[in-house]
Parts: sequence; C-alpha cells; structure tokens
Amino acid sequence: MTAPNWKGMALTGAVAMATMMAGCAAQPQPPQPPTAGVANPGPQGGRGTPEGCQADKLGDNALIGKTEADAAKLLEGCAWRFGNREGQHMPGTMDYNPQRRTIDVMGGKVTAVRRG
Repeated sequence: MTAPNWKGMALTGAVAMATMMAGCAAQPQPPQPPTAGVANPGPQGGRGTPEGCQADKLGDNALIGKTEADAAKLLEGCAWRFGNREGQHMPGTMDYNPQRRTIDVMGGKVTAVRRG
C-alpha cells in the first residue's frame, strides 16, 4: 500500500478552486443602452407641485412620440415616473395616484402614458 501524495492532492485542489473562482468572477455583462436621456428623472412618485406642469395643458397623448428629455421638461412640476425604460421595467408603487403619469420609453421616445 502506498502513502497518499498530499502535496499533489493539495496542488490539484488549489488549481480546481482557482479555476472555479476565476470562472465566477469574469461573467460577461450584457451591453447597456446609452443613457442620453434624463439623468435624474422627475419626482418618481411624488405628488408634484400645486402649479402643475406644462403637460397638464396638453393632455397625456401629446407626450407620446416626444423624446425622453422633452417629455421630462414638459412634466416638470408634475408627478411622474418611468414604467418601462428601454425594455427595463422600473420599480413602482401600488398606490393609486390619478395625478401621476407613468411613462414608457423605447428608443429614446415616449411610447405610452398611463395615469395612476
């Protein structure tokens, strides 16, 4: 009967462990869409201001087709948030606020506006 080769087993274990750790650490990340839109968007669920905003005078459908930056400018002072931004669902709350707009943006343009 031969004695176990402890040095060889330790070296094999260390190589296996290093290989597993390297595989976990180097996971490729999917490409992120360009963020040329609004850096820090709106009150995101706030109640807005008593004065309201320019979008109140235009109606919700007027926002559809506008760029993200143009829509954010029109919505200054209003309660609004992103629902879906470039295919990524954004967190929201379950409370109902009829003054708040939830907008969806795809390709840098507003594609949908919902109230509540």
